[in-house]
Amino acid sequence: MQPLATLPDLELPDHLGHRRTLSELVGGDPTLVHFFRGWWCPKERQFFRRLVDLQDDAEVAYARFVSISVDPPEVQAAFRAGLDARWTFLSDHGRRYVGALDLQEKTDTVHDPYLPTCLVVSPDLVVHASYNGYWYWGRPTMDELRSDFRELTRALRPDWDPTTS
Repeated sequence: MQPLATLPDLELPDHLGHRRTLSELVGGDPTLVHFFRGWWCPKERQFFRRLVDLQDDAEVAYARFVSISVDPPEVQAAFRAGLDARWTFLSDHGRRYVGALDLQEKTDTVHDPYLPTCLVVSPDLVVHASYNGYWYWGRPTMDELRSDFRELTRALRPDWDPTTS
């Protein structure tokens, strides 16, 4: 999933087991779509701690997060609560999209997880930025996410600069 590609409108159960579509969750806002290995990965837990720190800014700035893994909804609900995350987690427990998106991590044959990937998408699910997080340093910093969100918001909001409206 490279920039300018369009992410399919995934339909999966959320952490409460309710069927949700990606377009519904994105709404009209720039969104981080985060495919992650699972709760058991220390790299994921470290990255999530940073996302939790960013969630207050994202909420007031009209940006969203969606995290997707192969963990079942009840495991995601517990992980999400333990993190104090307020955004939606989607469960691809049946691995419906792992292969279709070409995001299967091939080195982990025990958990068969997603390849850690962060996509910043526009409301029409077009990829603005893509980060391969297989190695921890490939994941976006919070400053990079802020910059991506700023660029997308500037492009989406005609009133970005109210002095020119």
